Amino acid sequence: MDDQNKNLLLATALSFLVILVWYVFVDPPEPPAPGDQAVTAAEPQSSSGEETAAVPPVATGGSEQTSSDTAPEVVDAPRLSIETPKLSGSISLAGGRIDDLALKGYRETLDPEADIVTLLKPVGEPGAYYALFGWARGDGLEPEDVPGPDTIWTVEAGETLSMDSPVTLRWDSPSGLVFRRTIGIDDDYMFDIGQSVENPTDQSLRAAPYGIIARHGLPELTNFFVLHEGVVGMQDGELIEQNYDNLVDLDVIAGLGANGEQIENTQNGWIGFTDKYWMTSLIPPSDQTFNLLMLYQARSDIYQTQTFYPTVTIEPGQTVTNSSRLFAGAKEWEVIRNYQRDGGITKFVDSIDWGWFHFLTKPIFAVLHWLNLLIGNMGWAIIGLTLLIKALLFPLAYKSYVSMAKMKELQPEMEKIKEKAGEDKQKLQQEMMALYKEKKVNPAAGCLPILLQIPIFFSLYKVIFVTLELRHAPWLGPFQDLSAPDPTSLFNVFGLLPFAAPDPTSIMALIFIGILPLLLGISMWFQQKLNPAPTDPTQAMVFAWMPWVFMFMLGGFASGLVIYWIANNTITFTQQYIIMRSNGYKPDLLGNILSSFKRKDKEAK
Repeated sequence: MDDQNKNLLLATALSFLVILVWYVFVDPPEPPAPGDQAVTAAEPQSSSGEETAAVPPVATGGSEQTSSDTAPEVVDAPRLSIETPKLSGSISLAGGRIDDLALKGYRETLDPEADIVTLLKPVGEPGAYYALFGWARGDGLEPEDVPGPDTIWTVEAGETLSMDSPVTLRWDSPSGLVFRRTIGIDDDYMFDIGQSVENPTDQSLRAAPYGIIARHGLPELTNFFVLHEGVVGMQDGELIEQNYDNLVDLDVIAGLGANGEQIENTQNGWIGFTDKYWMTSLIPPSDQTFNLLMLYQARSDIYQTQTFYPTVTIEPGQTVTNSSRLFAGAKEWEVIRNYQRDGGITKFVDSIDWGWFHFLTKPIFAVLHWLNLLIGNMGWAIIGLTLLIKALLFPLAYKSYVSMAKMKELQPEMEKIKEKAGEDKQKLQQEMMALYKEKKVNPAAGCLPILLQIPIFFSLYKVIFVTLELRHAPWLGPFQDLSAPDPTSLFNVFGLLPFAAPDPTSIMALIFIGILPLLLGISMWFQQKLNPAPTDPTQAMVFAWMPWVFMFMLGGFASGLVIYWIANNTITFTQQYIIMRSNGYKPDLLGNILSSFKRKDKEAK
């Protein structure tokens, strides 16, 4: 086998590898149903007579106690409305929990009448998910001296939480302490939380502020290996990622009775939970020292992330304050980037799962986002991105195609060398290398563009799969969600008949293929026909089947990725044809197409 054919086979193998690697690692088990247990904060324990730091609260199945085998009844309490251009919901005065939040700009499906995406849910609903803030008691305070998760607060100021109208909650303890919590919100997804304790007594007291995000039971997961779902955070510039299974398997933290991990005395950090498109995060001030916690309470099946601040002393007549932020919303790249740039949140944009090829996925998405803003259509933006990538790689592609054209010119001389060398492989190799050196031809040059396309393909797949901007992004006609597979099918004559296409995960979807995978196969086939079929029967068979195998394998991929591949094939075909013509080689496209049919006729006879 000559070096040119080896290169062609290598390119084929590398291309197949890009597709097959996804199927090797996919693990789509059905997630268990979310739990519906209630959660409360357990009171910390301290030795009598000793001055100790407050202990962070953990999720338990009981209410106002450290152990219980049954979940308490849901507390019926008044609510304060939340209303902004992007969010709607309410705050429960039981614990002052932010536990009811919907994202106005997003629906569950493409149906304009579909339900709005719900992010946070109150205790008592399946999959309860909420944020809770408070003070853990230290020395000098009894359990009843600090507000708990079910404590009923009163409204001191404000009626509805909106962009220009913060609300203030108040609770007076039996000993006379005055606790206040002021909650504000911006026009996106950021809550400002201000907590204070006023001490009118005649003795010094100690307490530690905290913030909690809790999830009851395992949420519904995408369960795809290229996507991280679970705990996400930042510790001194280092990304924290723990999936739910890992959280369950962590060691029990002494004194807390919960599986987890505690990161002490950190700054410039944040922590929360990430779904595919939505996220919650606790964000302390950048100049504040704090501890980060990731916990799982097995008995009550509750996952928890927490920020826990140093214990402070509250002198008689003194008021101490604590401020923090809560992000609860959609992972919109531009919004998150602005929080990072203008809000001082360290590497907040890394809350989006950019993956191993982050050095490619980040700039690729930034360019794609810019093109989308410029063009106003994500499908055409993908095609524009393909043009830019091909233009960037054109110098290498030019050298590759020129080298391939020269290799074809050398074909007669290579055949003579083969006949002369006979079975002497060492002599054949030496003669071939001498010929390449004399004619200044690099036989490996043809593989370089393919090698560069592999990380680009992976990165673009990642971008299309994980970024919110591709969710429900329309292109044209029936293609109204570029993050989903092609919705057309041979079954309904590509949308002409009033039948739904087969489910993308079914065998029927492979048989009744959509228009985009079909165009992909045709574009690959036309690209092949720029060159005559290999003389070797095995190679000829591989190349004859390759476009159609790819067509079926890519049928279930996101339509945005298939659009990229079609555009890439079309541009590559055009570049290769022009470069071949400019180097004196005129591709016989029609002749190569007709010869492939003639060969099939001969084989049939």
